[in-house]
Amino acid sequence: MLELATAMVFLVVAGGTAWAGLRAGAWRARGVRRLAPAEARHSDPLPSPALLWRELVSRIGSFIPAPEKDLPRLKRRLVRAGYRHPNAARYFQGIRLVATLLFALAALAWTWKSGNMLVGTASAGALGYIAPMQFVLMRIRHRQHAIARGLPNALDLMVVCVEAGLGIDQTTLQVAKELQSAYPEICGEFTVMNLELRAGIRRADALHNLAERTGVDDVRKLVAVLVQTDRFGTSIAQSLRGHADYLRTMARQRAEERASKLAVKLVFPIFFCVLPSLFVVTIGPVMTHLVRDLVPMIENM
Repeated sequence: MLELATAMVFLVVAGGTAWAGLRAGAWRARGVRRLAPAEARHSDPLPSPALLWRELVSRIGSFIPAPEKDLPRLKRRLVRAGYRHPNAARYFQGIRLVATLLFALAALAWTWKSGNMLVGTASAGALGYIAPMQFVLMRIRHRQHAIARGLPNALDLMVVCVEAGLGIDQTTLQVAKELQSAYPEICGEFTVMNLELRAGIRRADALHNLAERTGVDDVRKLVAVLVQTDRFGTSIAQSLRGHADYLRTMARQRAEERASKLAVKLVFPIFFCVLPSLFVVTIGPVMTHLVRDLVPMIENM
């Protein structure tokens, strides 16, 4: 019996050792494959639809570029909307022309047998020409609202970083890393500002570029505070804390202002939507009883 138990223990230990050795070899081979340089993938002979679309609008935009006097304003709007590609203006012009043609052709096909074919085609073409710019303006408003919403929290974190001993450059970089998932818009602007500082641009110029890229009044005020602090040598932490309190006070006042306007704005929906249904529910049964009781009396008179 003792010999059988010894043999079983020997077999179990030998099998476990062999299995561990085989698994270790497999793990080693998997690690070597993971650390090895990736093999060059064969390119797809057919380009992607996105690449074809980008090439199409780029060529169309290069044929019909934006006017020289409107080009700086167009680039500024595209940057504020989050499109920082060097050829963003060319892509925009191409998309605008393609949208104009598509809308006009769709309206032409829709009104082919009707009498107002010219008016419908012209209206649809004008709508296709205006739609891309309206989309860009909508993106600008959405992005500016997101930046204004995340600025107070970013300032609070900047105060913590400055009080911990970091400079303003390292502070903005740390804020951009920590708040990337919560407020990506303002973190992206801080990252661009840090890249400009690394490229050798003066801090005041980088801050002014930040205010110009965003177009948000709160960011302009923050830039003015930072520039004055850097010029006169005052406490950065105290200035940032005071500006953060100011932004929160202004946000609370704007919320109170919208709340005070709510009663006036609800007058028309209540008058035209709620009161008619209320009158029907309350006065309807009474009028029904009156008509049912009074009509026979009038007929008998």
